[in-house]
Amino acid sequence: MTNEQHEQHEHHAQTPPAPTWLDLYDYRVRMAALYRERAAALRAGEDAATVCQRFRQQKDALFASHPQSPFADDARSNFTGLRYFSYDAAYCVEASMTPIASEEESSKVEAINAPVTPHRRAAYLDFTLGDTPVRLTVFWLDVYGGGLFLPFRDITCPAESYGAGRYLFDTVKGSDFLRLDDAQETFGYAGGRVLLDFNYSYNPSCAYDERWVCPLAPRENWLPVAIRAGERSYHTA
Repeated sequence: MTNEQHEQHEHHAQTPPAPTWLDLYDYRVRMAALYRERAAALRAGEDAATVCQRFRQQKDALFASHPQSPFADDARSNFTGLRYFSYDAAYCVEASMTPIASEEESSKVEAINAPVTPHRRAAYLDFTLGDTPVRLTVFWLDVYGGGLFLPFRDITCPAESYGAGRYLFDTVKGSDFLRLDDAQETFGYAGGRVLLDFNYSYNPSCAYDERWVCPLAPRENWLPVAIRAGERSYHTA
């Protein structure tokens, strides 16, 4: 083997294989499992702060090693963990979810690095943060497969949290909310009480790497309060 052949062999040996669609499937399965584990632990009465800390550690491990991590290979090699606000039980609130008729006209949500993304308003969430009544709109992703999606922006943006806003859940990608009304004996979902824990709010992938396409929080989901919970801005500069 010549020196040139040896160098090429070393280069190919050190270059990780390109991620595949099966890797993406695996990533989503693992992320969904984290949310199921969270729900089971909370229903079993485990300490909420402990559950959140374990969730964050498991998510950091996934980001650090999985081929479908939002971080590119070179960034993963230096990754030491995401930046979080400290857990605060005040940002875990009960909300009322009210469905919106599916016939409502489709809306479009702007996105980073892409044209507008088609969504439909699926439900309203009404709750109180401190003394402030708040309403957020839950969207249905109007693409094949769909899924419920809850983006928001608050007044910590952009000084403390990602300037384009954060997500609380995106069910097609595994993140989810907790239903408090057990009505499993009936088909369909008429809304009701849900638990919103902003300690699990997270940045869109474009907050870590500009190659990602990320829908933004529409103005109707810009909150007039500071939510110092969940992920902080990853890049400090």
